[in-house]
Amino acid sequence: MKYYSLIVLFSFCSFSIAQKCDAVFLGELKDFHDNTPLNGATIFIRSLNKYTSSDINGKFKIENLCNGELTLVITHLACETKTVTYNITGDMFQSIALEHHIEALNEVSVKAVVDKKETKTAQETIIKSGTLRRYSNLSIGDALKEVPGVSSINTGNTIVKPIINGLYGSRLLILNNNVRLQDQEWGVEHAPNIDINSANRISVIKGSGALAYGGDAVGGVIVINPARTILKDSLFGKTIVSGQTNSRGLSVSTILNKSFSSGWFANIQGSLKRNGDFEAPDYMLTNTGLRSNGITLQGGKKTFESGFEVFYSYLFNEIGILRSSHIGNISDLVNAINSQKPQVIDDFGYDINAPKQEVTHHLFKATYYKRFKNFGKINLQYDYQNNQRFEFDIRVGDDRDKPALDLNLQTHTLLADVQLDADLNRKTNFGLMGRYQDNFANPDTGIRRLIPDYDKYDFGAYLTSEWILNETFTLDAGLRYDFNRIDSKKFYRTSRWEERGYDNDFQDIIIASVYGTDIVYGVIDPDASDYLTNPVFNFHNFSASAGVRYNLNENSYLLGNYSLSSRPPNVSELFSDGLHHSAARIELGDLRLDQEISNRIALSYKLEQSNFDLLIEGYYNRISDFIYLRPTGVEQTIRGAFPVWEFQQTQAELFGIDVASNLNFNDNFTWRNKSSYIKGNDLSLGIDLIDMPAFNTINTLSYRNEKWNNFSANLTSEWVFEQKDFPDFNFEAFVPTTNETVLVDISTPPPAYHLLHFYSDVSFNISAKTNMNISLNINNVFNINYRAYLNRLRYFADDLGRNITLQLQINY
Repeated sequence: MKYYSLIVLFSFCSFSIAQKCDAVFLGELKDFHDNTPLNGATIFIRSLNKYTSSDINGKFKIENLCNGELTLVITHLACETKTVTYNITGDMFQSIALEHHIEALNEVSVKAVVDKKETKTAQETIIKSGTLRRYSNLSIGDALKEVPGVSSINTGNTIVKPIINGLYGSRLLILNNNVRLQDQEWGVEHAPNIDINSANRISVIKGSGALAYGGDAVGGVIVINPARTILKDSLFGKTIVSGQTNSRGLSVSTILNKSFSSGWFANIQGSLKRNGDFEAPDYMLTNTGLRSNGITLQGGKKTFESGFEVFYSYLFNEIGILRSSHIGNISDLVNAINSQKPQVIDDFGYDINAPKQEVTHHLFKATYYKRFKNFGKINLQYDYQNNQRFEFDIRVGDDRDKPALDLNLQTHTLLADVQLDADLNRKTNFGLMGRYQDNFANPDTGIRRLIPDYDKYDFGAYLTSEWILNETFTLDAGLRYDFNRIDSKKFYRTSRWEERGYDNDFQDIIIASVYGTDIVYGVIDPDASDYLTNPVFNFHNFSASAGVRYNLNENSYLLGNYSLSSRPPNVSELFSDGLHHSAARIELGDLRLDQEISNRIALSYKLEQSNFDLLIEGYYNRISDFIYLRPTGVEQTIRGAFPVWEFQQTQAELFGIDVASNLNFNDNFTWRNKSSYIKGNDLSLGIDLIDMPAFNTINTLSYRNEKWNNFSANLTSEWVFEQKDFPDFNFEAFVPTTNETVLVDISTPPPAYHLLHFYSDVSFNISAKTNMNISLNINNVFNINYRAYLNRLRYFADDLGRNITLQLQINY
């Protein structure tokens, strides 16, 4: 046996002596962007357990290598650590690229700069995840009011539509994970279909300061992003449970994230909300409940050089509309306005009856990106959205369960974007966008369709550039062109057709006359009951922006920005033709509407010191052919007499100032202020613009003690002034039941109001990797009666009374 052992030992020694370990590895380290050499990098040779470094030319040498696997771990200042493996079979040379600018890795780096903004010179504010979690049981619109200059126009308290510097609706672009939201945002009572619990970070850009997203952002851009991907082996998540006294509501949200150091990642998020009837201080707000559920799925692989992502979200909302807001005629509207309480007050309940909305939104996105050395990055994206909207009015007979409005909107979008960043002091982006949209309005509702069927085609191209001149000056500029085509099929009553004067201007778009259920094509007969028309509109839109950032010193800077925006009229503004029952008004679009053209100038000053921060933002926005909705008279229908509201255009200007400040008295006490003032003028008529937010100021005194498990307590004072600048659109109407003519006051704003709110939270470590946060939030502490000017249900009821919310968040 000992002879066999000697033979094996001799063979092994012979093999070792025969193996040559004289291979040489030559390496060269270069910057990924501009190909410049990286000096002073540290290279750890794992198999030899020793270090070397790169010289002034970025080169290094490793000698006396045996054939086999060689693993190098390379580190350099301001670079992400890179690990590479090679198979040595002799002498070898390799050029290795490192990303020398760590800010370019913000999506995948553990040390990412989470406050990185979407723009350089626009007025932009970031809402972080710690703030968003407070609104887990509320809406995106509620959370956005954290930003100075952002308010909302509401339909009750569950339909919250954001306003940026006085503008809302299709003047705002809302992006969910880089997908522009397409969800019939035309109506005041259409809230954004986004689950706030799927958002980890929101950027609010005032004005058209981000041309890559669109050129029609007359009001601003809202960029909503999920949690970033981290190149690290990890599994983590959080669960939030909230309960509230007002509406006896409960909401649950949970998210689970899994990532790998190789770049693979996946996460799932889901949420459920249920609210019963809400309450004003003195009575129940009948039929104002909410039922909502959503899910978000995301997965893919991301590395610095390439990656892909697949994203899907689903959201369903069933929203009750205040029962007393369902008005049958002008007499009911007058009684509601003059009454101090709603006409219908029932006991609390979770049932959601008509009038109500049911909205289902699906979003799917697939993206791929690739970075090229000494060039830049190419992004490709396809996304699809399906938005099904039902609106139910109170009806009788066989149609009682049918929706009065049944719209299905499908949208397909292709995006291609190229970022040239080989020279990081001068970056250039350009891209193309193509979109097709189909809207189907179900005719089987028993009611004339308010919005018609249409096909919409969009094409866009943009170019933006950023120059870092020195440590003091940064410039950026951009151009964008968009083409929009709307091809619609719409029925008009011949009486309405002639009343609007369309028989003179649009006779060529009539394709058929309708007699009862018979349609005769190629005939224009004034005695027909309806015309079937084919309106086709083409819009060419040009947009531009330019801005500068000037650093005054280490603690302060100035921003100046100019933006030109062009927005075509939306389908509601063009085609609306019918009765909105809950709004007690007939809305009429106008086929003659042209694009809005906005010229906006903005200037900002930011001061950041150790104990004091100050932000002052001023702006002036001149809008040609501004589209707005105004009352023009009364019309008699089979349901009664209703005010008529028409979309019209005027020359408008909006200007104002937003201020935010933060003062740290010491390590424990902080005072914060947020104030906004805006003025809107109708220059054509010499009157005030309708629906402008009143001056408001919010002050918060905070106490925080990290030694007490990060205990904090905040007392907030919200003071909203009475809106003194408003147009007088009141009108007189004859009320048959009383046989008299009365003034219908729909313009006079409600009085000013002052509310106090309280918030407190504390955190506990449950284990090494698990912690729990408990928070208490009390809105309207003293249960004050008030009505907000921009709540369109203010004619019928007070706003919400006291609401106490207890929230539990577990991070694991």
